[in-house]
Amino acid sequence: QVQLVESGGGLVPPGGSLRLSCVASRIIFTINTMGWYRQAPGKERELVATITSALRTNYGDSVKGRFTISRDDAKDTVYLQMNSLKPEDTAVYYCNFRTGAGNYWGQGTQVTVSS
Repeated sequence: QVQLVESGGGLVPPGGSLRLSCVASRIIFTINTMGWYRQAPGKERELVATITSALRTNYGDSVKGRFTISRDDAKDTVYLQMNSLKPEDTAVYYCNFRTGAGNYWGQGTQVTVSS
């Protein structure tokens, strides 16, 4: 089945930037949506951004204008460039891969925004 491995999380001061990466394996379906979701302590998981195989993007309202999602199908990788980070962005970020045949999640990577 599909396996997703995230990387790039860490500690960053407010206003800083991070780039998350998610490498997928065993991709079968070329028509798909990849994305990022996040979950902070005590809160439900929320949409950050998604990108389809046709390169259509969708962003959560709280990150519009600050985050950019992209994908490199030659590397089976999806990226999340995060700029102007705020303490409210602190969460575990999860990579997601979705097709009509299944919905897959990575293990998550911690992003902490703090001075």
